[in-house]
Amino acid sequence: MSAGHPAPPAELPPLVAPGTDGGLRRALKDRYLLRLLVRRELKARYKGSLLGLGWSYVRPAVHFSVYFFVVGVFLGMSKRVHHFPVYLFSGMVLINLFTETLHSCTRSITGNAPLVKKVFLPRELFPMASLLVSLVHFLPGFGIMLAGALSFGWRPDPAGLAAAALAFAIVVILGLGLGLLCAGVNVFFRDLEQVVDILMIVITWSVPMIYPWVHVQQRAPGWVLDLYLANPLVSAVSLFQRAFWYPTTPKLFQFPPHLYGRAGVALAASLVVLVAGVLVFTRAQQRFAQEL
Repeated sequence: MSAGHPAPPAELPPLVAPGTDGGLRRALKDRYLLRLLVRRELKARYKGSLLGLGWSYVRPAVHFSVYFFVVGVFLGMSKRVHHFPVYLFSGMVLINLFTETLHSCTRSITGNAPLVKKVFLPRELFPMASLLVSLVHFLPGFGIMLAGALSFGWRPDPAGLAAAALAFAIVVILGLGLGLLCAGVNVFFRDLEQVVDILMIVITWSVPMIYPWVHVQQRAPGWVLDLYLANPLVSAVSLFQRAFWYPTTPKLFQFPPHLYGRAGVALAASLVVLVAGVLVFTRAQQRFAQEL
């Protein structure tokens, strides 16, 4: 370019409609914003609290104690299930991760309405931040469970660790997929929050966390058992118990038939739910500002 001649103006990138510039992938790339939202949510949740993140240890400990004494001691389940505390807690930490993810993701858009209305940023950041906060709360409970399993003689083995990784993937993918779907729909139908709250109660009793799955096999019709075993969370909890509880036992317990095959189907179904959740959220977010 010769001196005295100004350079031509740089071309601006084309305008795109909100929600069409990357979606979940864009949200994953904006790590700085994601960290800010996670810190903001953690600070808001524990503002004015003396224990702060210490409540992440208190909650699972109290939750476990209630179920252990009511179901394990008073109802005698600890006499029927070898090392019942590890059996119970290995399922509980996974289910708590799922329920908290679904619960917080559902409210992630309506709970951040001022930001959604006034600032444009990938809306998927809010459910993603809720998932990461749930993972922060998962770690203390997982540490307590791991310490308990070690005290009962647990030692890591490759098959068990693979089962744990598969279970974790099912729960995280399914939780995020349902969370995105519910977050998008909840903006238009706020009753969904109440439905999700009720669902939290159902989920706790619909997996082999408090009782062995054979109780369903022995007391329910065949079609009920098939429906029960089709629940991806049943496979996930069973895999987590296979990883952390089963090695501490005499290994006489029979897990649901075709556990790994069902888990593979559960993982595939969770991926389908995630894709559906992304599509619904992407379509719905174009009207978030107006509805909020």
